[in-house]
Amino acid sequence: MNKYLKLFAISAFTILVAACNSNGQTSSSKLANQKDNKMNLTAPEGMATAVFAEGCFWCSEHIFEAVVGVKDVISGYAGGTTANPTYELVNTETTGHAESVLVYYDPKVISYQDLVNVFFASHDPTTRNQQGPDRGSSYRSILFYQTPEEKEIAMNTIKKLSAEKTFDRPIVTELQQLKAFYKAEEYHQDYINGGKGAGNPYVTNVSLPRYEKFKRTYKGKLKPGS
Repeated sequence: MNKYLKLFAISAFTILVAACNSNGQTSSSKLANQKDNKMNLTAPEGMATAVFAEGCFWCSEHIFEAVVGVKDVISGYAGGTTANPTYELVNTETTGHAESVLVYYDPKVISYQDLVNVFFASHDPTTRNQQGPDRGSSYRSILFYQTPEEKEIAMNTIKKLSAEKTFDRPIVTELQQLKAFYKAEEYHQDYINGGKGAGNPYVTNVSLPRYEKFKRTYKGKLKPGS
């Protein structure tokens, strides 16, 4: 069940209908796999890539785009086994994929460790298969690594946060080696910053409050106007 239907638990039926109608992507034909939406993970010269899953990718994209040193963020799917998945198919919770973001960043300005810090500052890593009102494995918390060094950074960060009791409950974030990243449909890209989500009740009631909470707690540098 997608995030629009899950909004029923926290919103009136009329709000839910408005959200469902905001993009019109309800055709059963959308359940068919997309063609060739697997991304090339090789970063442009002078850049690096990182992938994170931390709930709804609309908000995750918005958060990472605000961080100094991040050049671009792509919403998509990772962590599963189904090739070229669609949004509707991922939301059946049968593909193994989670909503994720592919982050292009300048390693001379911001490090992978810094991005891991953004990851833990911008969602709740203690709720298994859930972020806020969104429930299901497609909303689980995953730290993807591409090198042994990134894996070590991720593991050490989890150990540090656990030892410091940063969160009230145990961290349940998965560690996965990144095998593939599939770009989501174009209507998901730059959903908040690009204005596509303007007036969407989910964005107003869930995404933006989460973003504001991140801004209050994050200790790193954010871009002017973020």
